[in-house]
Amino acid sequence: MIHLGIIGTNWITDQFVQAAHETKRYQLVAVYSRKLATAQRFGEKYGDIEYATDLATFFGLAHMDTVYIASPNSLHFEQAKQGILAGKNVIVEKPAFSTPEEMAEIIDLANQQQVLFFEAARNIHEASFATVAEFLPTRGAILGANFSYMKYSSRYDAVLAGEEPNIFSPHFSGGALADLGVYPVYAAVAWFGKPQDVHYFARKLPTGVDGIGTAVLSYADFDVTIQTGKIADSELRSEIYFEDGTLDLNAVNAIEEAAFYERQTKQTHPLAVAALDNPMIEEAQDFADIIENKDDPKQGQRYEEWVELARSVNETVSLMRKQADIIFDADKK
Repeated sequence: MIHLGIIGTNWITDQFVQAAHETKRYQLVAVYSRKLATAQRFGEKYGDIEYATDLATFFGLAHMDTVYIASPNSLHFEQAKQGILAGKNVIVEKPAFSTPEEMAEIIDLANQQQVLFFEAARNIHEASFATVAEFLPTRGAILGANFSYMKYSSRYDAVLAGEEPNIFSPHFSGGALADLGVYPVYAAVAWFGKPQDVHYFARKLPTGVDGIGTAVLSYADFDVTIQTGKIADSELRSEIYFEDGTLDLNAVNAIEEAAFYERQTKQTHPLAVAALDNPMIEEAQDFADIIENKDDPKQGQRYEEWVELARSVNETVSLMRKQADIIFDADKK
């Protein structure tokens, strides 16, 4: 049984804990929050839980072996570093880190301490994502792709009122690309590899981060266009173009529908995809497979592939962000 502690008491943490418990391979044992009442309010429904209001006490809990971190983005690095030095595996909600330098340091440190680091980019762990990956080589040359993920954030109302909530603050490594945009970038890099060149055209908010933007990821023979944003809603689907047809996806962040339209026959061929009610179950299962079998060479190879994918995505997103002159506090260290 994996003994889990959590940092961050928002809805996504609750969803991950529920997913972890549903796998029957984890048990929540500890909750950290700066306020004891907040930690207790989160943990009370999960039974006998230890609570901590300082990180030294939290990471010092001997019976906790793995920590899920879902605090504001800018805090991930120091919290993950502290956890690794305490001998804990760390699962860090995407985006795991603000800069390539932070990512590289954590990867190296985890290797030195012989613990595991995971970036919780859940879409790449879904069975539907793997189904698409298996389909792609079957249709020949790819001509291009268009991925979209845009959803209005209620916290934008605060920006319009002159405030600076964490998710829209450069001090907390926020913005559209650093949040929703990570999913389509992960899809592109996982399916097609690291792009040769990138361009990001963003609309910056008064806070200094992007509210909406369009990216072009260039490969040797095709381009991938990405549209992302947190100040508007989009109902656009995602598509991958081939010489003989088009693969249509409802989305790349959570694939519930996928079908290939064959141009010559004018036939539509659905792919067998489906999404679970809790979209975090599959990633929780994958992480458990590695944690419980870290000495298995096959699992070790999977782990290394995820780590290098996380590194490539981080480098790609960081380059895109800097092209749009979006500077985080973490860039100045």
